[in-house]
Amino acid sequence: MSLFGDGLDAAVQKAFTRPAPKSAGAQMRYLVRQLKGTKAVAQMLRVSQRTVERYVKNQIKRPRPDLAARLEREVKTRWQPQVRARARQKAATTDGIVIDTRARLGYTAPIGTTDQDRIRHLTVALPPQHAARLFDARQAGATDQQLQDIAAEALKEVYFQDGGRRAGSLEEVRFTDIEHLEFDL
Repeated sequence: MSLFGDGLDAAVQKAFTRPAPKSAGAQMRYLVRQLKGTKAVAQMLRVSQRTVERYVKNQIKRPRPDLAARLEREVKTRWQPQVRARARQKAATTDGIVIDTRARLGYTAPIGTTDQDRIRHLTVALPPQHAARLFDARQAGATDQQLQDIAAEALKEVYFQDGGRRAGSLEEVRFTDIEHLEFDL
């Protein structure tokens, strides 16, 4: 489970204009239309082609919990791609993104300053360039640690350095022990 990746995806999903299909049959029919056949859906979900056909015809109504989770995840990753792209583009060019986190934050600074880590609850609006970096890294398949490093760098510039108005000698921000993380567009 990717904390940062899933958080970015959840933020974009809030921009959906219609709800994704809820029932297993509707989800299966949507995937069959998207992938243009039951065989491709069966391979993706790791079930038999006949099982997919039964869901499409509503002969089976309740999937196993593991299949239900895979089915919902695959539908949500494909649902309303243009709306998703428009929301990412808007965040990356004009609006930015809001990060709400409760985590242990600290920094590396010159000797004689207080740089001890402590739990902080921050809600910070990140400018569009940071949102663009996060979304671009997510699209490129960045790991959760890489996304965490990008977010830490953004928090360093926006929160700790206040856009260059203070803490100019700050070297690095440590962003660890994340208790809560949520993104909003």
